[in-house]
Amino acid sequence: MRPVDLARRHDLSAQAVRNYESAGALPPAERTSAGHRRYTARHARALRAFLSLRRAVGHRAALDLLSTLHGGDLEGALTLLGRAHEQLLRDRTTLTVVERAVGDLEQGEDRGRPPRTLWIGELAARLGLSPATLRHWERFGLLAPSRERVSGHRLYPPSTVHDAELVHLLRRGGHRLGDIAEILGQVRTMGENSSVHTALTASRERVTARGIALLEASAALADHVRDGAASLGR
Repeated sequence: MRPVDLARRHDLSAQAVRNYESAGALPPAERTSAGHRRYTARHARALRAFLSLRRAVGHRAALDLLSTLHGGDLEGALTLLGRAHEQLLRDRTTLTVVERAVGDLEQGEDRGRPPRTLWIGELAARLGLSPATLRHWERFGLLAPSRERVSGHRLYPPSTVHDAELVHLLRRGGHRLGDIAEILGQVRTMGENSSVHTALTASRERVTARGIALLEASAALADHVRDGAASLGR
């Protein structure tokens, strides 16, 4: 088939298909005597796999995997696919942790514990921790208290109290500080509490869509490899 024939199947331009081939997402096409590209069913399978992978892991990662496969390195391609599944699992696990932690915090607020600005001793007592632990979390970048202008003592506004409670919950769940820093970063990008549930729902939908796309890509890749479509150096 011609580039335009393959492109129409996926609502792409013929130039996009040629670019994907040049980048390694498709195996090299055969050429007619006039130098025109001729694509086959193996190119269609490769393009289907690439587009599914792109929805799941992004353009660069999908291109790396397909170009590795078409370069003859099946083991390398399988390793990259495994990493994509691992990343999706980490994202799903992180999202579940955030959902549970936000729910736990809201339950605490419903029990009549509205957050307010606290001194370090007050926050430590509230969490049942030592002030030294809070200072350690601060040095690790998990908390960012303000300072009282005259004395220089630490002050924890409501947003930082929220962070401290979330860190405490995650630490009790056995999470490492490095993992908690990543989770906090995601929570902070969600905005104020009023929009957290909307953001969590949208994040869950994106993760689910990526999971389905990765399943589709894995199936397409299996067909591609099984039928001997890629150049595996055999």
